[in-house]
Amino acid sequence: MFHRILIANRGEIACRIIRACQQLGIQTIAVHSEADAHALHVALADVAVPIGPSPAAQSYLDTAKVLQAAREHGANAIHPGYGFLSENAAFAQAVRDAGMAWIGPDPQTITAMGDKARARQLAVDSGVPVLPGSDRLRPGEPAAWAAAAEQVGYPLLVKAVGGGGGIGMKRVDSAEALQATIESAQALAQKAFSQPEVYLERYVARARHIEIQVFGYGNGEAVHLFERECSVQRRFQKIIEETPAPHLPEGVRAAMAEAAVALARHQRYAGAGTVEFIVDAQTHAFFFLEMNTRIQVEHAVTEAVTGWDLVQAQIQLAAGALAPVAQAHIRSSGAAIECRLYAENPLKHFMPSPGPLTRLRLPAASDRLRVDCGVREGDAVTPFYDPMIAKLIAHGPDRAAAIGTLQEALRMLEIEGIRHNAVFLQAVLEHPDFVAGTVDTGFVDRERAALLQAMAEPKAVIP
Repeated sequence: MFHRILIANRGEIACRIIRACQQLGIQTIAVHSEADAHALHVALADVAVPIGPSPAAQSYLDTAKVLQAAREHGANAIHPGYGFLSENAAFAQAVRDAGMAWIGPDPQTITAMGDKARARQLAVDSGVPVLPGSDRLRPGEPAAWAAAAEQVGYPLLVKAVGGGGGIGMKRVDSAEALQATIESAQALAQKAFSQPEVYLERYVARARHIEIQVFGYGNGEAVHLFERECSVQRRFQKIIEETPAPHLPEGVRAAMAEAAVALARHQRYAGAGTVEFIVDAQTHAFFFLEMNTRIQVEHAVTEAVTGWDLVQAQIQLAAGALAPVAQAHIRSSGAAIECRLYAENPLKHFMPSPGPLTRLRLPAASDRLRVDCGVREGDAVTPFYDPMIAKLIAHGPDRAAAIGTLQEALRMLEIEGIRHNAVFLQAVLEHPDFVAGTVDTGFVDRERAALLQAMAEPKAVIP
């Protein structure tokens, strides 16, 4: 087992990895920017190393500084968490070249799945269904764009080849809007991923976003840990995730899991990964969306129902200390649901709301509620990074019980100093469509007025 692991991340996921390392008896190295000098992950780690100014490009994304910190402080391995360098194949290879273990899949797999157009083809090669789509589209070729769009059909989505997190993704309903939308998406893709190419994909009007958690052993064998429903989104970014997915036919559930495992096996995938699908809400036909070659923000939902510790399993696999588990031995118990608590203003299109957390009282963790947090009272939510405050994960014998626990937890929150989305989350959980389990990815946009109206209504406060 490793002696010391450097965590190339910050916030909630860095704290989560530190906890897993502590349980395995492994020392941790935290890296931090100037803005995070007094952050929670810095306080929890055994060693803390400053690596630069507050902007991520000058600190957390500076691969040379991260590697230097790892070498100088005796790291055996690096865990990238999610975001930042987690899907940077060049960094993963540099870690290995420096004689340290990379806690993640092979760099070649990261490269293959990071290119969304190439990933589509690999899905086809694995027998996984994909939506009608185009080849990659280069800048400055509007005639080729128009021809590709006519072949795919409207409405469609413009998607960045190197994309993720909804960045560079835009809907187009007509030929008149195509050129301007592609040019805008390409500019965003260039800025975010240094790769301006995009591709087109058929848009499903009433779609569900369902993903399968997979775990590969790196030898062509892989298992799945069931699905997560992620259809409650704003701007293509997830807000609430749950498992099992409500009202999903068992045959479809099984077929999706089988397709995800087939792709992981085809890639000889190593570690935790997520295969994401778009599901037609009316026909239940499913189509490959992308594969994320890292731990997901919502991994705790899966952990709640399976009893797995996915982060520990990642570390153990990288250390050669994980015994494979057969699919037949993986069970799911009850239902779990997670909401992401953000410093943002739902009344202003979910704009980030940085500032000091002058008061932060989170509900106590229990056998029904898990609280994953990366900040403390007195800390500041800065404008430099993702404005997540915490994740609340409820687990119960059924979906209704899990929802009830999560509603209670949200009512108990006490947060001052910044705007946040807790009341919006309550409004979602109480909405009749959500309670019925019939939401799709258009739910938040379609019900925006009703949700904002519900936010204005008085909420009960538990003493």
